Amino acid sequence: MTMLVVGLVLFLGIHSVAMVSEGWRDGMVAKLGEGPWKGIYSLVSLVGFVLIVMGYGAARMSPSFVWAPPTGGRHLALLLLVPVFPLLFAAYLPGRISRLTRHPMLLGTALWGIAHLLANGMLADLALFGSFAGWALLDRLSFLKRTQRDIPMAPEGKLNDVIAVVGGLGSYVVFMLWLHPMLIGVAVM
Repeated sequence: MTMLVVGLVLFLGIHSVAMVSEGWRDGMVAKLGEGPWKGIYSLVSLVGFVLIVMGYGAARMSPSFVWAPPTGGRHLALLLLVPVFPLLFAAYLPGRISRLTRHPMLLGTALWGIAHLLANGMLADLALFGSFAGWALLDRLSFLKRTQRDIPMAPEGKLNDVIAVVGGLGSYVVFMLWLHPMLIGVAVM
């Protein structure tokens, strides 16, 4: 469980720098340069992600249950997960979806975390999915007080929403039927 927590601190910590101290982040970029800052950011994120994967896998081997998921929680989770992939696509394909949600990736991350909490009741689940859901909601709120940074994305177009929905739903089906069991080791259906 320690490895999971350290991974979460590293991954979510580096992703929270601008949320917590935008001035410090900007100062580091000015001091180091954009490229080196992105390199450090990426390295810390990668180390954190690897520790999360390894730590969660290890925690699943000796589960510590906190609650029993509600009856129908898995079905509700599958329903809540339907918009997650389209929201992830919409984050880089500007259109009506991204305009309406303002931060589609954060909304998708929050839904992903909440959905998984409905279907899982281990302490490691609470740590992993609860942390990501909470972080996404806090990050979304932080945008009320900080400036939006430009993110490289496709040019705005009428077809972007169609691509986001079709590509996202297709990815959802592929992930649920094949990739989740293969990568995570848990059959969803």
